[in-house]
Amino acid sequence: MNEPKSAPGKGTAGQPVNSAEILAASLLRLEVFASLAIIIFGMLLSFIHHPSYLFSSADLPRLSSPGAAFPHTLRQIAEGLSHWRGQAFVAAGLALLILNPILKVAAAIFGFLSRRDRIFVFIAIGVLGLLLLSFALGTAKHWQMADGR
Repeated sequence: MNEPKSAPGKGTAGQPVNSAEILAASLLRLEVFASLAIIIFGMLLSFIHHPSYLFSSADLPRLSSPGAAFPHTLRQIAEGLSHWRGQAFVAAGLALLILNPILKVAAAIFGFLSRRDRIFVFIAIGVLGLLLLSFALGTAKHWQMADGR
């Protein structure tokens, strides 16, 4: 199958690519690379502060076990970042990566608004609402488990 060729500044069907779409794609790409860099930095920081994780099979489970000293809330992440804890940097990188779909849907809303496409604006708002609801419910479940309920 031959796919349609696209000229610079043109979409796959010859439609012009909106500069907002190019900006959104560039920002999302930058966000993924930034989160990856933060995660790698956090891993290196963890191994620098605790070199025994590299060589001791008894110490590594403390880092990788489910109940490990890994920050679970934004407050714990911020506190860990202020103390230069590697696990906090890894968690911050993961949080940034989780923000990617939210930002992508938010950017889509603005793109649809600029095109005055009301149906897709409402659909994208619904998707954004579902994403935010799922995070809120996941957070509520986490707090219930922390309280022992």
